Amino acid sequence: MGTETALDWLTEAWEKALVKTQRNAVRIGAGFPHASQNGVYQLEAPHWWTAGFWPGMLWLLYNDSGDAALRSLAEQCELRLDDVLNEYVRLDHDLGFMWMLTSMASYKLTGNEESKIRALKAANYLAARFNLNGRYIRAWNPWSEGEDNAGLAIIDCSMNTALLFQASEISGDPRYRHIAEAHMDTVVRDFVRSDGSVYHIVRYDPVSGERIEGIGGQGYAPESAWSRGTAWAMYGLTLAYHHTGKQVYLDTAKTIAHFFLANLPEDHVPFWDFRAPDEARIYRDSSAGACAASGLLLLADKVDQGQAALYRKPAIRILESLYRNYGTWDNDEEEGLILHGTSHYPQAQNVDVPLIYGDFFFVEGLARLREKGPFYWE
Repeated sequence: MGTETALDWLTEAWEKALVKTQRNAVRIGAGFPHASQNGVYQLEAPHWWTAGFWPGMLWLLYNDSGDAALRSLAEQCELRLDDVLNEYVRLDHDLGFMWMLTSMASYKLTGNEESKIRALKAANYLAARFNLNGRYIRAWNPWSEGEDNAGLAIIDCSMNTALLFQASEISGDPRYRHIAEAHMDTVVRDFVRSDGSVYHIVRYDPVSGERIEGIGGQGYAPESAWSRGTAWAMYGLTLAYHHTGKQVYLDTAKTIAHFFLANLPEDHVPFWDFRAPDEARIYRDSSAGACAASGLLLLADKVDQGQAALYRKPAIRILESLYRNYGTWDNDEEEGLILHGTSHYPQAQNVDVPLIYGDFFFVEGLARLREKGPFYWE
């Protein structure tokens, strides 16, 4: 660990995150929190896309603390997801978020063979969503009867392809990797603009595979720059480089990182959309900052030593700002670890509240600084 990371706040931040999570675990148990409302994490059904982040955070904190109660809850969450994996018929592109942070985490940390089987089964379902002509993994399923969204792909899935890369490594079958690479090649070609900003959604003709349009999605507008989507893309492409060594993934991740960092405000935590007009640009997204920070630390490990500080130092600044300026350490009435997340501004859903994935990536970023792996995406 370089001298720039010898920071007095890091151990303190980790301990406070651990203590607060241990306290939250008494109420949340093996539930699936998403967003905090009035200080209390609202629990979602096991099939909701965020189901992996709470157990994933429990595994991160268990791996350092050895707290058996945290491990037990993480394992119970994984078991609760069996009904989703085996019986729920509307699984979508978020299989990676759900089973990398539960089953893959369990397999990496404990060697549990049943967890490995679950992760590979989830990878099979994810691979089955691949559109051969468009070379993309389909996002979502119809939200209502008659809706056709078979041509949609989203930037979030950049993170989920890590499940496919790992499935190839575990099984020895290259087909998972072929699908993941094809999708990430499409991300480079169709999602990332020349300045490093990204589209949230791209629509294709699901039959011909032709690209039709970019869509704003959870960003302000089609040509705006949703900050969490920017973080998904940068982190996901860095992971793709980690798994493949393809230079285009690393180069594109660096371009996105430079855009992200150039557009940060003074406290280093992004607004929810970098290009939203002033009247809509009043809310931060701490989850985007946390996700980007963890991805930047991985990126710093992948570039030449002379470039590492370009990504490592701003990652540290983001995490320290989240700790000092957004943390809830002195507020026992708030379950979330970090404030001011924005889930879906255009639909006015969970705006300016703690989000479980923000908490997860904040803890993961701290774990990276403390060199307390393994990390489930890798």
